[in-house]
Order: sequence, then C-alpha cells, then structure tokens
Amino acid sequence: MDDNVKESHRLILERRKKLDILKESGNNYLNNYKGNTSCQDIKKLSFEDNTIDNEKMSFVVMGRMMSKRIMGRSSFANIKDETGVLQFFIDKKKLDEDTFKVFKNSDIGDIIYIKGFLFKTKTEELTLNCDDFKIITKSLRPLPEKFHGLSDQETKYRKRYLDLICNEDTWKTFNERFKIIKYIRKFFDDQDFIEVETPMMQKIPGGATARPFITHHNTLDMDLYMRIAPELYLKRLIVGGFEKIYEINRNFRNEGVSSKHNPEFTMIEFYHTYADYLDMMNMTEKLLKYVVKNVKGKEIVSYQKHEIDFGKPFKRVTLKDSIIEYSNDIDKESIDNKDKLINFCNSIKLDVSNYSSLGEIHFAIFEKIVEPNLVDPTFITEYPIEVSPLARVNNDNPLIADRFEFFIMGKEIANGFSELNDPDDQSKRFEDQVKLKDSGNDEAMYFDEDYIEALEYGMPPTAGEGIGIDRLVMILTDSPSIRDVLLFPLMR
Repeated sequence: MDDNVKESHRLILERRKKLDILKESGNNYLNNYKGNTSCQDIKKLSFEDNTIDNEKMSFVVMGRMMSKRIMGRSSFANIKDETGVLQFFIDKKKLDEDTFKVFKNSDIGDIIYIKGFLFKTKTEELTLNCDDFKIITKSLRPLPEKFHGLSDQETKYRKRYLDLICNEDTWKTFNERFKIIKYIRKFFDDQDFIEVETPMMQKIPGGATARPFITHHNTLDMDLYMRIAPELYLKRLIVGGFEKIYEINRNFRNEGVSSKHNPEFTMIEFYHTYADYLDMMNMTEKLLKYVVKNVKGKEIVSYQKHEIDFGKPFKRVTLKDSIIEYSNDIDKESIDNKDKLINFCNSIKLDVSNYSSLGEIHFAIFEKIVEPNLVDPTFITEYPIEVSPLARVNNDNPLIADRFEFFIMGKEIANGFSELNDPDDQSKRFEDQVKLKDSGNDEAMYFDEDYIEALEYGMPPTAGEGIGIDRLVMILTDSPSIRDVLLFPLMR
C-alpha cells in the first residue's frame, strides 16, 4: 500500500470518527432541512435595499462546503450549490459552544446548513454572518487536495460526480447540454410537432446500418435488439396518421469508441408529412440558428480555436462536387470514370476492392478526403442510392437519393432525406441489405416484413431527419471528445 493510499485511509477513518461523534451527540444529521435560499438568489437580494447588515433579515443556505479558513475565534468558509458559491463567516462568540464545535470538526466536502444575515467584507465580498451551522450529510471521503484542479481525464470520466463537484467548467458544459436539448424541444413544440416514444428493445433492429446489441427476454424466451435508430417505428406512426412528430431518443450501436463515437448516444429524429429533403435542410438551418442564439447569445461560436459563424447561410454542395473541390486529381471529366477513380483510391491507400458500383466508390472517397475538411456548417446532397437504403430515389436521376448529410468541423451532425414510401422498392432495398449481411456485413439491415406491410397501407410523402445531439453539444461547448459531453461515457 503506497503512502497516498495510506493517507486516504487515515482521513476516511478520521471522518468516520467525526460522524460517530455527531450521532452520539444526538445530531440527526440526515434531517430534511427547509427554507433554503440559493447562492444565486442571495446575491440578487444583495442589490435590494435593507438587506445588508440587517440582522433581522435571516437567510438559510444549504450546500457543500468547499473551503474553510479558521483564524482563531473567527473563520471564513465557502458554501456551494448548483447556482454558485457564497462566502460565510463564523464568529466563535456568536455561536453556542456545541454548534461551534460542530463547525470546527466539519470537513471540506460536508453538506451543510447555515443561517444568518448578509454583510460585506472590507473587500466588498458578500458574506453570510452565521448564527447557526449544521452538518446535514457528512462527507466520508476527502475531495482532491486542489478541489478545483481535478485534472486526470480518466478519473473525470469514471467519477463524473467528483468531476462535477470539483470542476466548474464541467458543470457549465452539462448545463449547456441541457439547455441545448431544452431549446431543441421548444423549437419543435412551437412548430406544433408532437413528441412521441418508440421501443428501445426491438425484435428486428432497423432504421440505420449499424451492428446492434443483442439481449434476451427470459419469460418470452426470445432475443431482442437494443434500438439502433427509431426510424422505422416513427414512420409506422406516420402511416397511422401523425403528420409532425419527433423523438429525443437513446440509441445503442455495437461499434468502436472514439472521440466521435460512444456505443450509447442521444439523437433527435423528426418527421414531417408533405415535405421533402429540401424542407428538412431549411428546417435544420433554422433550428440550429435558433438554438445557438438562445444558448450562446451570439452567432459566432469558437470550437478548438476555429470560429464557426452560424449567422451566415449554410453551404450546400453535392457529394460529387465536394469530391472535385477537395481533390486535385479528380475533375468533372473523371468523376464518373471508374478506372480513374480506382487508380485515385489506390494512390491514397483507400481499399475499394469490395465495391462494385460507382456510387459506393464515390461515397468511400467522400468519407476519406472530404468529410474531415467540412469545417463550416455544410449540407452535402445527392448521395448515391446504394448507400441510402431508406431514402427516396431522385425523380431526375435514379442513381442518387433525395438525401443530405450535415457536417460541422468534420463531424456528421445530421442525416435527412425524403422518405421512401414505395413498399415494393423498399422491399427490394431490404433484400439487397440481406445479401450484404449474408456476405459478412454485420452493419447491414434486416428485412422487416411488418414495416413493409405498414407501407402497403400507404405512407404519405414524408421527409425525416436525425440529428446527433452529443456531437452538436461538442461543437457548442468546445469539447474535443464525445466523452466530455456524456455524463457517464462507456469506459473499459
């Protein structure tokens, strides 16, 4: 056992002894105390007349003690709640002997109750002059020595509760995350969309090309799959008569972990009847501008030292044109020349030997050389039909889908399209996916007969979209990794 572990054990034992003393003294430290005023509200009250140095105006504040400085008979300490930090003052003469003893034996990290009036110190710091002090919950483990400096990244991910206590930046990140979700929800509610719920355990996983997690229901003795996307169930609701719906949902994909991927993630999917993919692009731009304005209070957001201007119109470019733009070796004459494309792929060490169609090769090149370079908000359109198994075929060009993806800082943020509502075409696309699965592609889709039956009852022309909330939060909070915006990311 090293010295740090020994010291930690010693401090825990010391705190447990203090807890025993509290219990023996009859201090029922788990009582539910009432009448709390937040640190933020206390600071607001300080601007009102007759609140400073008025001993008749008493306030109760409860929270975690974050610092403590004993100076003889006088002491200063800080209390923290979810709204901020407030300094308080303890005068040994003012408290009875037992109460002062409780304060003296208190530790940083304890959940405490303080009561008193407000005054300002010589340095003009707002302070609560206490006439009562109680320990509500004893902290048995000491916080990191420099409570504002918990910096080990793995510890922050594994012990998020400690990270939230110790790091104000972490608290701000998640506060912003919840604001982003709040305004996303408000945007759709204000547009008369209905929020719905769909199953998280499914007999047939669908709605995306991804490898699912498998679980088992014991009573029914059947395998089930954790949801990879809510899409096919949401479109069943469109068949059922809903016209404008959304779901903020958790999805699960059995894939690798990276700075952009976590096996469990949050997204919003929404569907609008009698709309197309162009309407979805317009709505997406309007949504993001709305969220950025309300959450950040400005149009320009800084991400990893790059300024992103959400005030400008978002760029729109076709997938082929983006390849031409970001490649010096492919032009309009060679973009559909398969031999030249394969030679180009070989030159950049991109293996496309398993791809038989131009569309698949275009998509592979796009992911390799274009996607990482899409820094500013950009819509990519005209995706190959081969990589768009749920999207409607373009009226003028049967090789492309009425589909787009949206990127910021090289990250795919959204995917949307005019929905395929032809049951025969959808059936054929499912059959093609089954062939891919049979050939060893674990991410290919299953054939969903019930969904085909639903389409046979008739689904109106509809457009839909999914937006990755975690990645959007990364951008708006200047977080380099998806783990930074997940309260409890998956760890090995």
